[in-house]
Amino acid sequence: MLYLHDVWVNWFEGEENGYNICHFHEWRKDDAVELLDQVPLLKIESVLFHYIENDLAELPQELLHEVYQKAFLRKNHERIQLDNCFVVTDGVGILAVDTMGYTIPIRKSRLIPRQEQLVYEMIESHDFIKYSFEALSTEKKEFHILSPEPDLMRGLTRKERQLKQLLFMALDHLFTSKNVAEIRYWYTEWRPERYADIQHLEFEEAWIQLYEETKYGWTPKHYKFCENIIKGQPFFEKLWEMEHGPKVN
Repeated sequence: MLYLHDVWVNWFEGEENGYNICHFHEWRKDDAVELLDQVPLLKIESVLFHYIENDLAELPQELLHEVYQKAFLRKNHERIQLDNCFVVTDGVGILAVDTMGYTIPIRKSRLIPRQEQLVYEMIESHDFIKYSFEALSTEKKEFHILSPEPDLMRGLTRKERQLKQLLFMALDHLFTSKNVAEIRYWYTEWRPERYADIQHLEFEEAWIQLYEETKYGWTPKHYKFCENIIKGQPFFEKLWEMEHGPKVN
């Protein structure tokens, strides 16, 4: 088995979409970066790699058995054994995974560029390890407003992705309210030139049109709309502050 040593990881927990597992250039000073003293490295087929990267589903038992207790975290001069922690690559993408004792990829991290280069060099002459997971891989992943499809996040920075997901959360909250006056108000905020038309829309018509018009891209208009729609909602305002600093009233 191949092993990497002294691997810096920046865990993103509970992420089912690869676009939220930030690459090194998007790591932040306040991220909780850890050092893996030793971690197994597996070269796997692309279908399994994308399954691990973009889902929180059961990992192949054979894989878990193979890496069991073979990784160690270095913390305060201690060497702490981890049950199921490993690095996988399909020769293109690279991902560190820690199941935290479960059988699904709870925590995921990218690697720093120097270690990525090392991975490519190490696996070059090795064959792909084939794990059986057909019963799992046939399930088609469904995206929705709280788990947006990758196309809606492509090309955005970490901050933009976080704020866009906050906007989607606010729109989802708006949908559950079923308040026609409220949805007409916010759609008019987004498209003031359509004021007269919007006043005749039913709730679902207005909500769907607003969502369809806001779901692509991220512009100053999106930014301002997000800032306005979360006002007065403490949970959303807290998420905004975490991403952006305190709001100006």
